[in-house]
Amino acid sequence: MDNFQEKVAFIWSVADLLRGDYKQSEYGKVILPLTVLRRLDSVLEPTKAEVLKRRRDLPGRLENVDLVLMGITEHAFYNTSEFTFRTLLDDPPNLGENLRRYIRGFDAGTGDVIAKFEFEAQIRRLERSNLLYKVVSKFCDMELHPDRVSNLEMGYVYEELVRRFSELSNETAGEHFTPREVIRLMVNLLFANDRDLLTRRGAIATLYDPACGTGGMLSVAEDHLRELNPGARLRVYGQELNAETYAVCRSDMMLKGQDASSIFFGNSFTEDGLEVAKFDYMLANPPFGVEWKKVEEQVRAEREKRGFDGRFGAGLPRINDGSLLFLQHMLSKMKPPAKGGSRLAIVFNASPLFTGGAGSGESEIRRWIIESDWLEAIVGLPDQLFYNTGISTYLWVLTNRKSPERRGRVQLVDARELWTKMRKSLGEKRKTISDDQIAEITRLYSAFEEGDRCKIFENRDFGYRRITVERPLRVRWEVTDETVAALRRTKPVERLEEEERARVVSAVEGLRGTSTTEGDAFAEKVRGALGKVGKPIEKSVLDAATVRDPEAPVVTGKKGEPEPDPELRDYENVPLGEDVGEYMEREVAPFVPDAWVDEAKTKVGYEVPLTRHFYKYVPPRPLEEIDAEIKALEAEILELLSQVTEK
Repeated sequence: MDNFQEKVAFIWSVADLLRGDYKQSEYGKVILPLTVLRRLDSVLEPTKAEVLKRRRDLPGRLENVDLVLMGITEHAFYNTSEFTFRTLLDDPPNLGENLRRYIRGFDAGTGDVIAKFEFEAQIRRLERSNLLYKVVSKFCDMELHPDRVSNLEMGYVYEELVRRFSELSNETAGEHFTPREVIRLMVNLLFANDRDLLTRRGAIATLYDPACGTGGMLSVAEDHLRELNPGARLRVYGQELNAETYAVCRSDMMLKGQDASSIFFGNSFTEDGLEVAKFDYMLANPPFGVEWKKVEEQVRAEREKRGFDGRFGAGLPRINDGSLLFLQHMLSKMKPPAKGGSRLAIVFNASPLFTGGAGSGESEIRRWIIESDWLEAIVGLPDQLFYNTGISTYLWVLTNRKSPERRGRVQLVDARELWTKMRKSLGEKRKTISDDQIAEITRLYSAFEEGDRCKIFENRDFGYRRITVERPLRVRWEVTDETVAALRRTKPVERLEEEERARVVSAVEGLRGTSTTEGDAFAEKVRGALGKVGKPIEKSVLDAATVRDPEAPVVTGKKGEPEPDPELRDYENVPLGEDVGEYMEREVAPFVPDAWVDEAKTKVGYEVPLTRHFYKYVPPRPLEEIDAEIKALEAEILELLSQVTEK
């Protein structure tokens, strides 16, 4: 097997044994944990005899047994059972119990990882189906030692298996698996301006992913830094909600020599495993458009109690998309600039760019980020790039340590057309980004120069005032058949006793033919006709008799100021850099000269309309050309019809 796809296909062939006894969506419950166990066994097999001998020689309660045995394996795990995967097959009748003893022989940390697979239930099920021996035998035929399958290849194997299982389960594969070229691009952008820092001797940096899946982002970042500086070290940290992918990630970290205890299980919003930690770098591909209703109570409570001292002080997005919660969570883990600051890159769909008007949770979060001068760049990516969705995606790069030339500015990069068509689609993924295209996008970002694919803006260019434009209320009051009919349908009148309702309607009918623009005089006339009926009935009559009339005088309040007409109310977005008065004179006054702005209702909003800034007008084809094409098609159709008729 020369590539990871062949290895995946070999592992996937186990599904042929499971077919019938297992649903397709259940294959992963067997294949994933056994793949992890086989990988661990392959790594430990060369030192197994020495570990067993040393364990027998050690005192039973020796406190540093882990250190001693891990020193032999040269990994952060070991197994003290007398079995290997191969010797398990020597006793077929007791395979199930021996496999359980084998799993119990792992150190406590590894045992905790394997427990997340809940594999005990599958052992029992395989025993009942007489499949356990066949399945374990199949895995024994797989050579997964790092000398044959590198850590990089093994990462690809894990991710491809997870992707296939997710598709079979109708789950969102993108929740666990980010295309590797996207990760490489993100890492490039994250490290692009820090090469001097990261290539110095003995460099140590920390990286965090709050939705780490199988750990692909952490692995690629680590490999990239090693390419930049073989002597540098990247300490990776992550958290994952899905138990199986958490187990895969943590076992992969163990095999790579990372501190697996830095990978945490649970929901990052409610069970933050790294609550007080700060990081040099952060990466994330949070689920697109996933609601956060399950954690709403805890998130709202933190916002109310802690405000900006917590993670969600800037605002809360709508309940059906928690993407911006992940971003706020990551921003809370930035190091202060005085201690070196932080940089992060996150993948979003289009929604966080502009969803939510001025004053909404999304807009307030964008406002907080941009006014804090943390948003460095946004890169528009091609569509059909991810496995579970064909929508367009965007990379946000944020930092609290911008270089001098970037301060107060935001860079937009249009990479939507930088893609290569795949020979074979994978789910919704039909496009990829080649190495040359990754290099070009990185160059565009690093150069920080205006061009066809790059625009640079001041922070305030993305802000606007949402002004409320009012127009005066102009009405007359008249009593017609329509007035009486409308009055009958009002709730206060409907709730009256039948006799009283008839009296009120009759009194109003007595005013039929009345028409006036004098509101106070009409109100007095209504009171005189109705007698004591209460404010709700009186208001119902006045409302039913109100007719908007653009020729009527302006209705004024007690202070003589014009009353606004809610039906004529309008809203305008005025860029922050523009004077509202000048905007009104130019855009509104020529059409509605009596309009004014209600300053008390003005709100500030922020949005990033990336596609609008890169829009290129394409003039329509000339009518003559279209007409000629239609005539040519008509002639072709007539020719075909004549041939059919002749036959």
